[in-house]
Amino acid sequence: MAVKSIMIVGVGGQGTLLASRLLGSALIDSGYEVKVSEIHGMSQRGGSVVTYVKYGDEVFSPTIEQGEADIILAFEKLEAARWLSFLKPDGKLVVNDQCIDPMPVITGAAEYPQNISEAIKAAGASMIELDALSLAVKAGSAKAVNVVLIGAMASHMQLSYETWINAIKNTVPEKFLDMNLEAFRLGYEHEKSC
Repeated sequence: MAVKSIMIVGVGGQGTLLASRLLGSALIDSGYEVKVSEIHGMSQRGGSVVTYVKYGDEVFSPTIEQGEADIILAFEKLEAARWLSFLKPDGKLVVNDQCIDPMPVITGAAEYPQNISEAIKAAGASMIELDALSLAVKAGSAKAVNVVLIGAMASHMQLSYETWINAIKNTVPEKFLDMNLEAFRLGYEHEKSC
């Protein structure tokens, strides 16, 4: 299989790192060679966090160049726009419709851009936008947004549903397992029903 590339982008505290561990686990369990690289930009303060995941029969480098990502999983709209140039022309952008103010907006030095979704669509990106926060709350906790988004993305990948469930069981602590399984199911079924 040719190498595929996925970027997971968000801000610190959104659970992007757990999402990358779930993705990596599911891919390894499916028999792929997997390389992961994480970039943390002041993640404790709401800074940008990016994870590159590449998989296939033989992967040489974990980094992803502009125009190379098959999927970008964006935990926040502004991060989706920031990293859009990395998406392949025929790639998929899976976006949580949540907006989180970056530090310049919080301090009043800048305004949060309006019409981000429209700008992304105007750029020609194939975008799947969902209210992952509402689905996470329905699953039991707003903190499950990351697993809702993994579920939404998983519905567009060639891995079995059972592979994803096993990855969650092997990655998530027992006390949060039921909630995360439900969050995954809600994200997965939301996309399958669209």
